[in-house]
Amino acid sequence: MSWRIKPLDAIIASAEKKALTRSLGAIQLTLLGVGAIIGTGIFVLTSEAAQKAGPGMMWSFVIAAAVCAVAALCYSEISSMVPVSGSAYTYTYAVMGELLAWLVGWALILEYAVAASAVSVGWSGYFIGLLKSWGVELPLALTAGPYAGGIVNFPAAAIALIITGLLLIGTTESARVNAVLVAIKVTALTVFIVLTLPVLKGENFTPFMPNGIMGMGDHAGLGIVGAAASIFFAYVGFDAVSTAAEETKDPQKNVPIGLIGSLLICTVFYILVAAGAIGALGAQPVTGPGGEILHAGSSAMAAQCQTLVAAGTEPLVCSKEALAHVLRSVGYTRIGDLIGVAAFLALPSVILIMLFGQTRIFFVMARDGLLPNFLSAIHPKWKTPHIVTMITGVAVAFFAAFLPVGKLADISNSGTLFAFFMVALAVMILRKRDPHRHRPFKTPMIWLIGPLAMAGTLGLYLNLPTDAKLVLPLWAIIGLVVYFAYGYRKSHLARGIE
Repeated sequence: MSWRIKPLDAIIASAEKKALTRSLGAIQLTLLGVGAIIGTGIFVLTSEAAQKAGPGMMWSFVIAAAVCAVAALCYSEISSMVPVSGSAYTYTYAVMGELLAWLVGWALILEYAVAASAVSVGWSGYFIGLLKSWGVELPLALTAGPYAGGIVNFPAAAIALIITGLLLIGTTESARVNAVLVAIKVTALTVFIVLTLPVLKGENFTPFMPNGIMGMGDHAGLGIVGAAASIFFAYVGFDAVSTAAEETKDPQKNVPIGLIGSLLICTVFYILVAAGAIGALGAQPVTGPGGEILHAGSSAMAAQCQTLVAAGTEPLVCSKEALAHVLRSVGYTRIGDLIGVAAFLALPSVILIMLFGQTRIFFVMARDGLLPNFLSAIHPKWKTPHIVTMITGVAVAFFAAFLPVGKLADISNSGTLFAFFMVALAVMILRKRDPHRHRPFKTPMIWLIGPLAMAGTLGLYLNLPTDAKLVLPLWAIIGLVVYFAYGYRKSHLARGIE
């Protein structure tokens, strides 16, 4: 049956047979989390959130963080109980059975791969902008996909492949590079906060909620909650900490520290950065010629922004490098350029973590027999799952080369929210089914936190744009075809293999 469950003890035992090297500590894990979280969301999507919610996007960051916080508490309990690679996929396998585990793993593939592609495209924008500021202009054919009048976004594909090569060499080396990149990002955001908070103008915060709390009908996806559903991408990746559980020293203690510590650090940064951007420059949404509300990423919005820029004004909501633009606008031109350089240097660390999480999900699914066994092969010298890493890297590079960044964040969010929902459900089921199992970290008030995590993830999913909501069920249907064509018969549970 597809509801067959892999017992927790069997999961831990099989992990030990084909194990990854335990080399990561609490500080490295927290840096891993901060490295995964701080990236495209805050550097690129701030302007999109402003168009949806205006100054009220400060509350959008809080709402998204609150949903992540309750999900993180559920993650922390179950990841400390099951300290192996696989994240939500492994936890669902142990609690709700193989079919739902497959769907969760399939959704995580959507989360990590699409997110890695999106960040690659975001990095490409900074790279091209920096070259342009230095007097080097690359041809459009090599810097944009067909959607934008080009042929291939070569820089986006190149950075994805470079990061794939780094991951092939090994986890510890990757973590060291990541630590340096995290320091660059945190320094850039700190400089931004220090320079913008002293020049806040109270009038820039009014009206605070120009599009209300929640958009309905034609305005779906707007308002504070709509912005929270999109800005959730700014937090995507914190669960990559739990996918690294199998490579962590003392995971029972270190994984919860890494999860909650990284989330707290990033939330404080985001709220202060949002306050600085709004107060220094203003963040009111751009409206159409007739005063109509415009959707972020729409052609009408792009046309209106071009009109405003041609007239000599570029509001925050029109900028593709929001933080650098704010600093230049308040007189810090050189430092604004440096913020751009920091984003250019630091965004690859987000691609690294997304690829890291993606390859580990594939690795564990292959180890369970749901995907061909050769995918779980470990390189004799580098001790990394090299085959699946290469396949993933090429796929991410392909999508980054040809697809636009606009909708990728929302599509990635749909997979993430589904996985978080399932983890919260799994924790509550385990509390009832196996109450005496050792829990190194126990979620406080589980019967309040668990339902809050489920309600929060479902609420954000329902506030995504319609096309992003539809991708998840379509992707699930493709996943079911793959499962019943291969994994249903070949899984180790089906064949009685331990």
